[in-house]
Amino acid sequence: MTDRPFRFGVVAGLAPTGAAWTETARRAENLGYDTLLVPDTLWTLSPWVALSAAAAATSTLRLGTFVLNAPLRTPAAVAHEAMSLDLASDGRFELGLGAGRPGAEAEAARLGLPWGTPGQRVDQLAETIRTVKETLAKSTADATAGQARGPVLRAVQQPGPPIMVAGAGRRLLTLAAREADIVALGVAPTGTEYDLATKVGELRDVAGDRFDRLEIAYNLAAVAPAPSDLPGWLAGQLGGDPAELARGGSAAILTGSPTEIADALRRRRDALGISYINVNGAFMDQLAPVVEALTGR
Repeated sequence: MTDRPFRFGVVAGLAPTGAAWTETARRAENLGYDTLLVPDTLWTLSPWVALSAAAAATSTLRLGTFVLNAPLRTPAAVAHEAMSLDLASDGRFELGLGAGRPGAEAEAARLGLPWGTPGQRVDQLAETIRTVKETLAKSTADATAGQARGPVLRAVQQPGPPIMVAGAGRRLLTLAAREADIVALGVAPTGTEYDLATKVGELRDVAGDRFDRLEIAYNLAAVAPAPSDLPGWLAGQLGGDPAELARGGSAAILTGSPTEIADALRRRRDALGISYINVNGAFMDQLAPVVEALTGR
């Protein structure tokens, strides 16, 4: 379906010390990963702070939010932070956005912010994307017109950092298909390869001719040699016993040798077009041989 090269990202957002956090970033870079992705929760590091520190500690690693809850920020604030981080990272930033993950309503309440209905949150996400794109375009025009007046804040990447939109519902996928560069597919941990294929089919349906221009991303919750090797603490994240989920065919858990996992990802890319693979940071060492096999790094 696609000859797009593989990309691999590490999803992480917490460390016991600042030094440990920057070491996580450097290790991801040294293992050949393309991106470090930081979630947006109140129990992990602020993505802006964490990615800024990671940018200072690395030189080639790309840096992304995975993903910002659009309802928790004004569109103008997102645009300003995105331009700032893109400049500070020398053009290595990728802006990941979403309409709010399950459970984030409680975090909105802690911040004293309204949460809104699903439809209202999708509308706010659309407004955020529009504002980011308009702000980027204006900053470029101002920089070009006002060179004699001195520097103007603008993104290094032009026309701006790549935009990733994460989602599962049809309305959100429709927005992503129209406005994003990268679409991160939302499939529950219990979802099988069939469910993943169904979601790709839905994206293809709403994207039309734009489908082939989209980079499709999917998040791996875990990788291991066998289901019995999966740690029990994953149950809290996945909502069920990880070994049983793996035996039941969860698309988010891959088990086997590095060669077997690499073959599975090749088949998934060839059949579904999924070429951007992100993995739970706790498993970046386990997936590293697969990264090497599929990218040469």
